[in-house]
Amino acid sequence: MSAPAPSPLAIVDAEPLPRQDEVLTDAALAFVAELHRRFTHRRDELLARRAERRAEIARTSSLDFLPETASIRDDDSWKVAPAPAALNDRRVEITGPTDRKMTINALNSGARVWLADFEDASAPTWENVVTGQLNLTDAYERRIDFTDPGSGKSYALKPAAELATVVMRPRGWHLDERHLVLDDRPVPGALVDFGLYFFHNAKRLVELGKGPYFYLPKTESHLEARLWNEIFVFAQDYVGIPQGTVRATVLIETITAAYEMEEILYELRDHASGLNAGRWDYLFSIVKNFRDGGAKFVLPDRNLVTMTAPFMRAYTELLVRTCHKRGAHAIGGMAAFIPSRRDAEVNKVAFEKVKADKDREAADGFDGSWVAHPDLVPIALKSFDAVLGENPNQKQRLREDVAVAPGDLIAIDSLDARPTYEGLVNAVQVGIRYIEAWLRGMGAVAIFNLMEDAATAEISRSQIWQWINANVVFENGEQATAELARKIAAEELAAIQLEIGEEAFAAGKWQQAHDLLLTVSLDADYADFLTLPAYEQLGN
Repeated sequence: MSAPAPSPLAIVDAEPLPRQDEVLTDAALAFVAELHRRFTHRRDELLARRAERRAEIARTSSLDFLPETASIRDDDSWKVAPAPAALNDRRVEITGPTDRKMTINALNSGARVWLADFEDASAPTWENVVTGQLNLTDAYERRIDFTDPGSGKSYALKPAAELATVVMRPRGWHLDERHLVLDDRPVPGALVDFGLYFFHNAKRLVELGKGPYFYLPKTESHLEARLWNEIFVFAQDYVGIPQGTVRATVLIETITAAYEMEEILYELRDHASGLNAGRWDYLFSIVKNFRDGGAKFVLPDRNLVTMTAPFMRAYTELLVRTCHKRGAHAIGGMAAFIPSRRDAEVNKVAFEKVKADKDREAADGFDGSWVAHPDLVPIALKSFDAVLGENPNQKQRLREDVAVAPGDLIAIDSLDARPTYEGLVNAVQVGIRYIEAWLRGMGAVAIFNLMEDAATAEISRSQIWQWINANVVFENGEQATAELARKIAAEELAAIQLEIGEEAFAAGKWQQAHDLLLTVSLDADYADFLTLPAYEQLGN
């Protein structure tokens, strides 16, 4: 008697979507189910390990490079796999969600790479998860177009040679996909996003002269990178493409990962492409891990923590040195400014800041950097062209002048800035406005001329939490308290209602966003990720 067939994935609580059968094929779901069976248990163990490590940081208020992996760091002989041609020149990368208009605009933007985002720039509604996959496949098959219903403007792809190379970012390990269940367990969102994309597009991308390339978010240790490497090895065998076809760039956007950069590259060395400096999540991670470490770990307003802050310089310079030592690309941080169509002076000042930021990154040895808007591509391109010229990257700059001690990465008090009352107001404003859009299914939101995503909401609510729990006193004499945060939030809600009108206010999710921000900002039990309670309130 033959063994029973494996339980298929169940699609639960999801309204059918147009063309979803093209994505959710039996074969694709069987692949995702196999990923789930093989790797979710290890994912669960690693999430538990995160909690253990956080408890250790709470006890010691310190971090160090790992003594047990010193031999990896000391061994100068190993390098990551050479970059494929499509990923050798990454001087400008544009980021954004995978809606139809963004897909076309990002591919056409003139950037070398598009980070096609299923993570922080995308609220994980079922529609966004499924249609994002469809849009990418349609783009590869050149059957994608878009007409804006408001303006009537039409969008279509440029010739293939002019399009950006796609590097897809799945969700972080902490998020599950509630609409796909196997044996009463939801499948991790990371495996859903990776699995559907890889299954449908890996061979097609190889035929196009590229490959399945990924950004790996929220990584906290080299053991998490090892899990991804095991997934890549299995997936390549499963669909029948050569080992080493996959390339992964890891975001160093957690403070613990900053102490394991070489080990992360080592674990992924046959599939590694580079590391990226993810600014807002990095600050969020510092607050999360050192939130009870006392006054010396209190961050000032997020806009006062520039990349020239000593502890941020230590982080970025160590990243460049590490990458180039191992033959990997070092990719810089985000320029999030959104140009104003009405205020040329605002644009002039902002463009100068963007230029200065990208000039600094190129001079520091980065091989490329991120922008959030197509209008910023030429600015960043000019900065990197001036340094790189005809060279695709500057990995030959080994930055052996850089020496970073363990304490340098967490020397928060080396920054000569303090939290301000205006910073608290801004954190509340950004938090409410972003969460409201997220609950309506929008993950990338223009707020006060900046493109905000989940990372900016995380740092906003984390700073509110930290300042209150650290009894911060602002320059106006007021102390950060729960009552003050509630007062500011109530004032912001009233201001939004006046700004957009009663009808639009009633149609939105403003009260819900206000309540959720206060919950995650004021609860004594700090939520690991804002998106966990938010996902429970997210519509289908």
